Amino acid sequence: MDANQREFENPFGMDLDCENCTELCGSRERVVHGYGDVGAEFLVVGVAPTAAAERNGIPFTGAGGGERVQSMFADLGFVRSALDATEPDVQNVFFTNLTRCRHPGRDPTDDEVRTCEPFLNAEIRMINPQIIVPVGERPLRALAVEYTTRRPDSFDIDAEHATTIRGRGFELVPMVEPEELTDERAGEFLEHMRESVLARDYRQTKGRQER
Repeated sequence: MDANQREFENPFGMDLDCENCTELCGSRERVVHGYGDVGAEFLVVGVAPTAAAERNGIPFTGAGGGERVQSMFADLGFVRSALDATEPDVQNVFFTNLTRCRHPGRDPTDDEVRTCEPFLNAEIRMINPQIIVPVGERPLRALAVEYTTRRPDSFDIDAEHATTIRGRGFELVPMVEPEELTDERAGEFLEHMRESVLARDYRQTKGRQER
């Protein structure tokens, strides 16, 4: 964790009263920005806050997949608190989403994802991660547009799960959606992380900027 960081929750002070997506303003409980170590080498990107994450104000917390994904990073040593913690104790990892507001009746629209892009792009720029973990096909394709040379429609999350994809300046290590994380698929991801990512000097994937 950065020695000067005081808060894990929304550490960059992003707009908590955002009204850029009018259809979401009346249905959301709150805006949920990123959470974690601002000096992280690993950035985890989902689609949108779950109901539990919206209640907590923290992405990837609570039921609905958050605890499942957290458990993976706890196994890898990045989460040091109980999995049901509403404000996890994390190191070297930052959790965020493509969009920051939850609609209770539907997934985010493409326009809403595009409207939220500046938030995600700012987090990526300020964190400067080595490894990005897209959780699900939609984050994988969204990141592919900006950060790889492959066409977005060339990605299949089932095939790309627990592999490494070279990006522009960092690497992508995709994970299937939390509801698809069977014990077997979770084991595949953990094995790849331990043997192909953490076992080598992943910091050589790009030149590290001074913080």
